[in-house]
Amino acid sequence: MKWFRLKFLLVAGLLLCEVGYCLPPMQLFVELTPTGGTLRPPPGRYSGPVVIERRITLEGGGEVIIDGGGDGTVVRIKADGSIIRGVKIVNSGGSHDQLDSGLLLEANDVLIENNVIENVLFGINLRRAYDNRILGNSISSRGDSVSLRGEGLRLWYSSDNLIEKNEIANVRDILIINSPDNRLSGNLIHHNRMGMELVFSPGNEIVGNSISWNRTGIVGIYSDDLLISANRFAHMREITGAALAIKESSQVKIMDNEILHCAIGLTVNSPVHPENILYLEDNHIAYNDVALYFYGEKGGHVIHGNRFDSNLLTVAVSASTSALANDWKGNHWGDYEGFDRNFDGIGDTPHDVYLYSDRIWMERPMIRFFRASPALELIDFAERLTSFSKPDLIFRDPAPLM
Repeated sequence: MKWFRLKFLLVAGLLLCEVGYCLPPMQLFVELTPTGGTLRPPPGRYSGPVVIERRITLEGGGEVIIDGGGDGTVVRIKADGSIIRGVKIVNSGGSHDQLDSGLLLEANDVLIENNVIENVLFGINLRRAYDNRILGNSISSRGDSVSLRGEGLRLWYSSDNLIEKNEIANVRDILIINSPDNRLSGNLIHHNRMGMELVFSPGNEIVGNSISWNRTGIVGIYSDDLLISANRFAHMREITGAALAIKESSQVKIMDNEILHCAIGLTVNSPVHPENILYLEDNHIAYNDVALYFYGEKGGHVIHGNRFDSNLLTVAVSASTSALANDWKGNHWGDYEGFDRNFDGIGDTPHDVYLYSDRIWMERPMIRFFRASPALELIDFAERLTSFSKPDLIFRDPAPLM
Protein backbone atom coordinates (compact mmCIF):
# COMPACT_ATOMS: atom_id res chain seq x y z
CA MET A 1 0.00 0.00 0.00
CA LYS A 2 2.85 2.38 0.89
CA TRP A 3 4.65 1.88 -2.42
CA PHE A 4 1.38 2.31 -4.31
CA ARG A 5 0.87 5.62 -2.51
CA LEU A 6 4.40 6.80 -3.35
CA LYS A 7 3.91 5.84 -7.00
CA PHE A 8 0.62 7.76 -7.05
CA LEU A 9 2.34 10.88 -5.64
CA LEU A 10 5.11 10.65 -8.22
CA VAL A 11 2.65 10.28 -11.10
CA ALA A 12 0.56 13.18 -9.75
CA GLY A 13 3.70 15.32 -9.63
CA LEU A 14 4.50 14.51 -13.24
CA LEU A 15 0.95 15.42 -14.30
CA LEU A 16 1.24 18.77 -12.54
CA CYS A 17 4.46 19.43 -14.45
CA GLU A 18 2.64 18.79 -17.71
CA VAL A 19 0.01 21.46 -16.92
CA GLY A 20 2.67 24.04 -16.05
CA TYR A 21 2.61 23.88 -12.26
CA CYS A 22 5.70 21.84 -11.60
CA LEU A 23 6.72 21.66 -7.95
CA PRO A 24 8.08 18.54 -6.29
CA PRO A 25 5.51 17.20 -3.79
CA MET A 26 6.66 17.52 -0.19
CA GLN A 27 4.42 14.57 0.70
CA LEU A 28 6.77 12.25 -1.21
CA PHE A 29 9.71 13.28 1.00
CA VAL A 30 7.58 12.89 4.12
CA GLU A 31 6.56 9.36 3.13
CA LEU A 32 10.21 8.37 2.61
CA THR A 33 11.20 9.60 6.11
CA PRO A 34 11.13 6.82 8.75
CA THR A 35 9.34 7.22 12.07
CA GLY A 36 11.51 9.30 14.37
CA GLY A 37 13.67 10.45 11.47
CA THR A 38 14.65 13.96 10.39
CA LEU A 39 13.74 15.33 6.98
CA ARG A 40 15.97 18.11 5.61
CA PRO A 41 14.80 18.77 2.05
CA PRO A 42 17.07 20.67 -0.35
CA PRO A 43 16.30 24.41 -0.41
CA GLY A 44 13.44 25.29 -2.73
CA ARG A 45 9.68 25.41 -3.20
CA TYR A 46 7.58 22.26 -2.79
CA SER A 47 3.91 21.59 -3.39
CA GLY A 48 1.35 20.77 -0.74
CA PRO A 49 -0.80 19.55 0.76
CA VAL A 50 1.25 17.64 3.32
CA VAL A 51 -0.09 15.24 5.94
CA ILE A 52 2.29 14.06 8.68
CA GLU A 53 0.94 10.85 10.20
CA ARG A 54 4.17 9.50 11.73
CA ARG A 55 6.46 11.21 14.23
CA ILE A 56 9.17 12.99 12.24
CA THR A 57 11.19 16.20 12.33
CA LEU A 58 10.92 18.52 9.33
CA GLU A 59 13.82 20.97 9.22
CA GLY A 60 13.58 23.70 6.60
CA GLY A 61 16.49 25.88 7.65
CA GLY A 62 14.55 28.92 6.49
CA GLU A 63 15.02 27.88 2.83
CA VAL A 64 12.14 25.49 2.26
CA ILE A 65 8.72 26.68 1.05
CA ILE A 66 5.58 24.53 1.03
CA ASP A 67 3.02 25.97 -1.39
CA GLY A 68 -0.60 24.91 -1.04
CA GLY A 69 -1.45 26.19 -4.50
CA GLY A 70 -4.55 28.00 -3.19
CA ASP A 71 -6.44 24.83 -2.31
CA GLY A 72 -7.32 23.47 1.15
CA THR A 73 -5.00 23.27 4.17
CA VAL A 74 -1.29 23.25 3.38
CA VAL A 75 0.20 21.20 6.26
CA ARG A 76 -1.67 18.85 8.58
CA ILE A 77 0.04 17.25 11.58
CA LYS A 78 -1.61 14.16 13.07
CA ALA A 79 1.43 12.50 14.72
CA ASP A 80 2.29 13.15 18.37
CA GLY A 81 5.81 14.36 19.08
CA SER A 82 6.48 15.76 15.61
CA ILE A 83 8.61 18.84 14.97
CA ILE A 84 8.33 21.35 12.13
CA ARG A 85 10.94 24.08 12.13
CA GLY A 86 12.25 26.74 9.75
CA VAL A 87 9.66 26.22 7.00
CA LYS A 88 7.71 28.80 5.01
CA ILE A 89 4.07 27.82 4.43
CA VAL A 90 2.05 29.76 1.85
CA ASN A 91 -1.11 29.80 -0.29
CA SER A 92 -3.86 27.90 1.50
CA GLY A 93 -7.38 27.70 0.13
CA GLY A 94 -9.96 30.37 0.86
CA SER A 95 -12.84 28.44 2.43
CA HIS A 96 -14.05 29.66 5.83
CA ASP A 97 -16.38 26.67 6.08
CA GLN A 98 -13.48 24.22 5.71
CA LEU A 99 -11.14 26.35 7.87
CA ASP A 100 -8.44 26.28 5.18
CA SER A 101 -5.21 26.85 7.12
CA GLY A 102 -1.51 27.14 6.74
CA LEU A 103 -1.07 24.50 9.42
CA LEU A 104 -3.67 22.28 11.08
CA LEU A 105 -2.53 20.60 14.29
CA GLU A 106 -4.44 17.55 15.55
CA ALA A 107 -1.76 16.01 17.74
CA ASN A 108 -0.03 16.40 21.10
CA ASP A 109 3.49 17.28 22.25
CA VAL A 110 4.34 18.88 18.90
CA LEU A 111 6.92 21.66 18.41
CA ILE A 112 6.16 24.29 15.76
CA GLU A 113 9.10 26.66 15.75
CA ASN A 114 10.51 29.54 13.68
CA ASN A 115 8.22 29.08 10.70
CA VAL A 116 6.78 31.75 8.41
CA ILE A 117 3.10 31.31 7.56
CA GLU A 118 1.71 33.88 5.12
CA ASN A 119 -0.93 34.41 2.44
CA VAL A 120 -3.14 31.80 4.08
CA LEU A 121 -6.73 32.12 5.31
CA PHE A 122 -6.24 30.70 8.82
CA GLY A 123 -2.72 30.58 10.20
CA ILE A 124 -2.21 27.82 12.80
CA ASN A 125 -5.35 25.89 13.72
CA LEU A 126 -5.26 23.67 16.83
CA ARG A 127 -8.06 21.13 17.05
CA ARG A 128 -8.17 18.93 20.16
CA ALA A 129 -4.44 19.45 20.55
CA TYR A 130 -2.66 19.34 23.92
CA ASP A 131 0.78 20.10 25.40
CA ASN A 132 2.16 21.61 22.21
CA ARG A 133 4.73 24.40 21.82
CA ILE A 134 4.28 27.12 19.21
CA LEU A 135 7.40 29.26 19.35
CA GLY A 136 8.87 32.11 17.32
CA ASN A 137 6.63 31.88 14.27
CA SER A 138 5.55 34.73 11.97
CA ILE A 139 1.89 34.49 10.96
CA SER A 140 -0.12 36.68 8.60
CA SER A 141 -3.32 36.19 6.61
CA ARG A 142 -4.38 36.96 3.06
CA GLY A 143 -4.78 40.53 1.87
CA ASP A 144 -8.56 40.56 2.26
CA SER A 145 -10.46 43.13 4.31
CA VAL A 146 -9.95 42.46 8.01
CA SER A 147 -13.36 40.85 8.58
CA LEU A 148 -12.80 38.37 5.71
CA ARG A 149 -9.46 37.11 6.95
CA GLY A 150 -9.14 34.00 9.10
CA GLU A 151 -7.75 33.72 12.60
CA GLY A 152 -4.00 33.85 12.77
CA LEU A 153 -4.15 31.39 15.65
CA ARG A 154 -7.21 29.31 16.50
CA LEU A 155 -7.54 26.98 19.48
CA TRP A 156 -10.59 24.71 19.68
CA TYR A 157 -10.87 22.28 22.61
CA SER A 158 -7.10 22.52 23.08
CA SER A 159 -5.32 22.99 26.40
CA ASP A 160 -1.93 23.19 28.11
CA ASN A 161 -0.25 24.66 25.04
CA LEU A 162 2.63 27.17 25.16
CA ILE A 163 2.40 29.97 22.58
CA GLU A 164 5.46 32.15 22.88
CA LYS A 165 7.41 34.83 20.99
CA ASN A 166 5.33 34.70 17.81
CA GLU A 167 4.48 37.67 15.61
CA ILE A 168 0.83 37.58 14.56
CA ALA A 169 -0.13 40.47 12.29
CA ASN A 170 -2.68 41.38 9.62
CA VAL A 171 -5.06 38.57 10.55
CA ARG A 172 -8.62 38.71 11.83
CA ASP A 173 -8.20 37.51 15.44
CA ILE A 174 -6.59 35.09 17.79
CA LEU A 175 -9.52 32.89 18.84
CA ILE A 176 -9.42 30.63 21.90
CA ILE A 177 -12.67 28.73 22.35
CA ASN A 178 -13.39 25.99 24.90
CA SER A 179 -9.63 25.83 25.50
CA PRO A 180 -8.48 26.17 29.13
CA ASP A 181 -5.05 26.47 30.73
CA ASN A 182 -2.93 27.68 27.83
CA ARG A 183 -0.09 30.19 28.20
CA LEU A 184 0.52 33.00 25.70
CA SER A 185 3.66 34.99 26.44
CA GLY A 186 6.03 37.36 24.68
CA ASN A 187 4.00 37.55 21.47
CA LEU A 188 3.80 40.58 19.17
CA ILE A 189 0.17 41.02 18.09
CA HIS A 190 -0.68 43.97 15.87
CA HIS A 191 -2.85 45.34 13.03
CA ASN A 192 -5.64 42.80 13.48
CA ARG A 193 -9.35 43.17 14.11
CA MET A 194 -9.13 41.72 17.61
CA GLY A 195 -5.89 40.93 19.35
CA MET A 196 -7.30 37.98 21.26
CA GLU A 197 -10.76 36.58 22.03
CA LEU A 198 -11.37 33.98 24.73
CA VAL A 199 -14.76 32.24 24.89
CA PHE A 200 -15.52 29.61 27.55
CA SER A 201 -11.77 29.31 28.10
CA PRO A 202 -10.87 29.56 31.81
CA GLY A 203 -7.44 29.48 33.37
CA ASN A 204 -5.45 30.93 30.48
CA GLU A 205 -2.35 33.00 31.22
CA ILE A 206 -1.62 35.99 28.97
CA VAL A 207 1.73 37.41 30.05
CA GLY A 208 4.28 39.82 28.58
CA ASN A 209 2.70 40.34 25.16
CA SER A 210 2.71 43.50 23.05
CA ILE A 211 -0.78 44.14 21.67
CA SER A 212 -1.14 47.27 19.54
CA TRP A 213 -2.88 48.88 16.57
CA ASN A 214 -5.79 46.43 16.65
CA ARG A 215 -9.42 47.48 16.79
CA THR A 216 -9.70 45.74 20.19
CA GLY A 217 -7.05 44.18 22.40
CA ILE A 218 -8.27 41.25 24.53
CA VAL A 219 -11.89 40.16 24.96
CA GLY A 220 -12.78 37.60 27.64
CA ILE A 221 -16.30 36.12 27.56
CA TYR A 222 -17.42 33.46 30.05
CA SER A 223 -13.76 32.77 30.80
CA ASP A 224 -12.96 32.62 34.51
CA ASP A 225 -9.60 32.66 36.31
CA LEU A 226 -7.72 34.51 33.58
CA LEU A 227 -4.32 36.00 34.37
CA ILE A 228 -3.55 39.05 32.20
CA SER A 229 -0.20 40.37 33.39
CA ALA A 230 2.76 42.50 32.25
CA ASN A 231 1.34 43.14 28.77
CA ARG A 232 1.58 46.37 26.81
CA PHE A 233 -1.63 47.58 25.14
CA ALA A 234 -1.35 50.60 22.87
CA HIS A 235 -3.12 52.48 20.07
CA MET A 236 -6.50 50.74 20.02
CA ARG A 237 -8.38 53.77 18.73
CA GLU A 238 -11.64 52.42 17.29
CA ILE A 239 -14.46 54.32 18.99
CA THR A 240 -16.24 51.12 20.04
CA GLY A 241 -13.07 49.18 20.87
CA ALA A 242 -11.10 48.75 24.08
CA ALA A 243 -7.71 47.51 25.17
CA LEU A 244 -9.48 45.02 27.43
CA ALA A 245 -13.12 43.94 27.54
CA ILE A 246 -14.25 41.43 30.17
CA LYS A 247 -17.81 40.10 30.19
CA GLU A 248 -19.35 37.66 32.66
CA SER A 249 -15.98 36.26 33.63
CA SER A 250 -15.01 35.80 37.27
CA GLN A 251 -11.76 35.94 39.22
CA VAL A 252 -9.92 37.66 36.39
CA LYS A 253 -6.57 39.17 37.44
CA ILE A 254 -5.35 42.17 35.41
CA MET A 255 -2.00 43.14 36.86
CA ASP A 256 1.16 45.12 35.97
CA ASN A 257 0.00 46.03 32.46
CA GLU A 258 0.53 49.22 30.48
CA ILE A 259 -2.62 50.50 28.77
CA LEU A 260 -1.78 53.51 26.61
CA HIS A 261 -3.54 55.68 24.02
CA CYS A 262 -6.71 53.63 23.54
CA ALA A 263 -10.31 54.70 23.09
CA ILE A 264 -11.23 52.76 26.25
CA GLY A 265 -8.72 51.14 28.56
CA LEU A 266 -10.96 48.54 30.21
CA THR A 267 -14.63 47.69 29.68
CA VAL A 268 -16.13 45.42 32.35
CA ASN A 269 -19.54 44.41 33.63
CA SER A 270 -20.57 43.46 37.13
CA PRO A 271 -19.48 40.08 38.53
CA VAL A 272 -21.66 37.11 37.63
CA HIS A 273 -21.60 36.01 41.29
CA PRO A 274 -21.03 38.36 44.24
CA GLU A 275 -18.01 36.37 45.44
CA ASN A 276 -16.38 36.28 41.98
CA ILE A 277 -14.73 39.56 41.10
CA LEU A 278 -12.13 41.20 38.93
CA TYR A 279 -8.77 42.31 40.31
CA LEU A 280 -7.23 45.40 38.68
CA GLU A 281 -3.89 45.98 40.38
CA ASP A 282 -0.65 47.86 39.71
CA ASN A 283 -1.42 48.81 36.12
CA HIS A 284 -0.35 52.01 34.35
CA ILE A 285 -3.33 53.44 32.46
CA ALA A 286 -2.60 56.65 30.57
CA TYR A 287 -3.57 58.84 27.60
CA ASN A 288 -6.85 57.02 26.93
CA ASP A 289 -10.15 58.66 26.06
CA VAL A 290 -11.78 56.68 28.91
CA ALA A 291 -9.62 54.73 31.31
CA LEU A 292 -12.34 52.46 32.77
CA TYR A 293 -15.90 51.87 31.63
CA PHE A 294 -18.37 49.95 33.84
CA TYR A 295 -21.77 48.74 32.69
CA GLY A 296 -24.49 46.89 34.59
CA GLU A 297 -22.47 47.96 37.57
CA LYS A 298 -23.10 46.29 40.93
CA GLY A 299 -19.64 46.72 42.36
CA GLY A 300 -17.29 44.22 43.93
CA HIS A 301 -14.19 44.70 41.78
CA VAL A 302 -10.86 45.27 43.54
CA ILE A 303 -8.99 48.27 42.08
CA HIS A 304 -5.72 48.83 43.97
CA GLY A 305 -2.32 50.36 43.27
CA ASN A 306 -2.97 51.53 39.70
CA ARG A 307 -1.57 54.68 38.14
CA PHE A 308 -4.00 56.82 36.13
CA ASP A 309 -2.35 59.59 34.13
CA SER A 310 -3.65 62.09 31.56
CA ASN A 311 -6.80 60.21 30.57
CA LEU A 312 -9.52 62.35 29.04
CA LEU A 313 -11.96 60.73 31.48
CA THR A 314 -10.93 58.33 34.21
CA VAL A 315 -14.17 56.44 34.84
CA ALA A 316 -17.39 56.18 32.84
CA VAL A 317 -20.48 54.19 33.71
CA SER A 318 -23.65 53.09 31.97
CA ALA A 319 -26.78 55.15 32.61
CA SER A 320 -28.09 55.47 36.17
CA THR A 321 -25.18 53.65 37.79
CA SER A 322 -21.98 54.56 39.58
CA ALA A 323 -18.74 52.79 40.41
CA LEU A 324 -18.91 53.52 44.14
CA ALA A 325 -19.47 49.89 45.16
CA ASN A 326 -16.05 48.79 43.93
CA ASP A 327 -13.05 48.52 46.26
CA TRP A 328 -10.94 51.58 45.33
CA LYS A 329 -7.77 52.04 47.34
CA GLY A 330 -4.20 53.21 46.97
CA ASN A 331 -4.32 54.32 43.34
CA HIS A 332 -2.33 57.21 41.93
CA TRP A 333 -4.49 59.84 40.21
CA GLY A 334 -2.92 62.41 37.93
CA ASP A 335 -5.78 64.84 38.60
CA TYR A 336 -5.81 64.50 42.41
CA GLU A 337 -5.93 67.97 43.97
CA GLY A 338 -5.25 67.12 47.61
CA PHE A 339 -2.16 67.38 49.82
CA ASP A 340 0.05 65.09 51.87
CA ARG A 341 0.91 67.18 54.92
CA ASN A 342 2.28 64.31 57.00
CA PHE A 343 4.42 62.97 54.14
CA ASP A 344 3.21 59.38 54.42
CA GLY A 345 2.69 59.07 50.66
CA ILE A 346 -1.10 59.02 50.97
CA GLY A 347 -3.37 61.98 50.28
CA ASP A 348 -4.94 63.66 53.30
CA THR A 349 -8.40 63.68 51.69
CA PRO A 350 -10.18 61.09 49.52
CA HIS A 351 -10.11 61.39 45.77
CA ASP A 352 -13.74 62.07 44.87
CA VAL A 353 -14.82 62.21 41.24
CA TYR A 354 -18.15 63.76 40.26
CA LEU A 355 -19.88 63.73 36.90
CA TYR A 356 -20.97 67.01 35.40
CA SER A 357 -21.48 67.32 31.64
CA ASP A 358 -20.00 63.84 31.15
CA ARG A 359 -23.29 62.40 32.36
CA ILE A 360 -24.96 63.74 29.18
CA TRP A 361 -23.05 61.50 26.74
CA MET A 362 -23.09 58.52 29.12
CA GLU A 363 -26.89 58.59 29.19
CA ARG A 364 -27.23 59.51 25.50
CA PRO A 365 -24.55 57.59 23.56
CA MET A 366 -25.27 59.51 20.33
CA ILE A 367 -23.87 62.63 22.01
CA ARG A 368 -20.53 60.84 22.48
CA PHE A 369 -19.42 62.42 19.20
CA PHE A 370 -19.34 65.79 20.98
CA ARG A 371 -17.30 64.54 23.93
CA ALA A 372 -14.55 67.06 24.87
CA SER A 373 -15.98 69.57 22.36
CA PRO A 374 -16.06 73.29 23.26
CA ALA A 375 -19.84 73.12 23.77
CA LEU A 376 -19.70 70.35 26.36
CA GLU A 377 -16.62 71.92 27.96
CA LEU A 378 -18.59 75.13 28.42
CA ILE A 379 -21.49 73.22 29.97
CA ASP A 380 -19.06 71.40 32.23
CA PHE A 381 -17.46 74.68 33.34
CA ALA A 382 -20.86 76.18 34.12
CA GLU A 383 -21.92 73.08 36.07
CA ARG A 384 -18.76 73.17 38.15
CA LEU A 385 -19.05 76.92 38.75
CA THR A 386 -22.72 76.88 39.75
CA SER A 387 -24.38 73.50 39.78
CA PHE A 388 -28.04 73.48 38.81
CA SER A 389 -28.38 70.16 40.64
CA LYS A 390 -26.22 68.05 42.88
CA PRO A 391 -23.61 66.26 40.72
CA ASP A 392 -23.27 62.48 40.86
CA LEU A 393 -20.38 61.06 42.86
CA ILE A 394 -19.11 58.32 40.55
CA PHE A 395 -16.38 56.87 42.76
CA ARG A 396 -14.13 57.56 45.75
CA ASP A 397 -10.59 56.44 46.51
CA PRO A 398 -10.17 56.89 50.29
CA ALA A 399 -6.38 56.56 50.22
CA PRO A 400 -4.99 58.02 46.99
CA LEU A 401 -1.25 57.76 46.47
CA MET A 402 0.70 60.98 46.09
